[in-house]
Amino acid sequence: VVATGGLRASPLLVLPALAGAVLCVAALRDLKVRDVAAPETATRRGGPVAAEDDWPSFLKLSGAVVCRSIVFTGLSTFIALYVRERTGAGEVAGTAALFVLYVGGAVGTVAGGRLAARHGRLPVVRWSYALTVLAVAGVVLVPGPALYVFVALTSAGLYVPFSLHITLGQDYLPRRMGTASGVTLGLTVSIGGLASPVLGAVADAASLRTALAPLIVLPALGWLLLRTLREPDPAVGNSA
Repeated sequence: VVATGGLRASPLLVLPALAGAVLCVAALRDLKVRDVAAPETATRRGGPVAAEDDWPSFLKLSGAVVCRSIVFTGLSTFIALYVRERTGAGEVAGTAALFVLYVGGAVGTVAGGRLAARHGRLPVVRWSYALTVLAVAGVVLVPGPALYVFVALTSAGLYVPFSLHITLGQDYLPRRMGTASGVTLGLTVSIGGLASPVLGAVADAASLRTALAPLIVLPALGWLLLRTLREPDPAVGNSA
């Protein structure tokens, strides 16, 4: 919006925020109805008993989240410059690549939930990381306009497991759901931000391509961590 209309067009950015607020209000109302109904259901069934915390699995999941965070933040920081360098185009080309990378947030999150409902959370997360390995390799290595295809695939691979990380973390630590949510969301932002200056230093010393090349390996490392995980144990109902 700003790239095409300048700063005068920046008020248009309010529209997505308003749409998000409307959706959040609807979601909160739905959650309120469920919260009211939940105690009655739990009373009739004897109430659920939370499973034990599974710290080893949670730590492996957190390691995968760290890998995703570095890849996403690294690409978000440098993809516009890198696309301009690789394609020889102007600022619009770089802005378009950044838009493609971020637009997956809406599509990927919804798709992740639907895919998880059909195939299970862990298979979807594992396949997303595997896709991200190939997609990031394409971003770094493929020249010309075809690079945009791999940016879109990278966006899908990074965003599809985003919400699934949070629910998995909560289920691995059912007695510490607040901690699980804080860690998974916190790592998503903080670790990538810490790694970006390092990538920038490498880019200054060598090249952007050299700085982004290690990002190919990180989703593979995340996949290896996720490969050994099992679905969390569900809460056990108390029949007493």
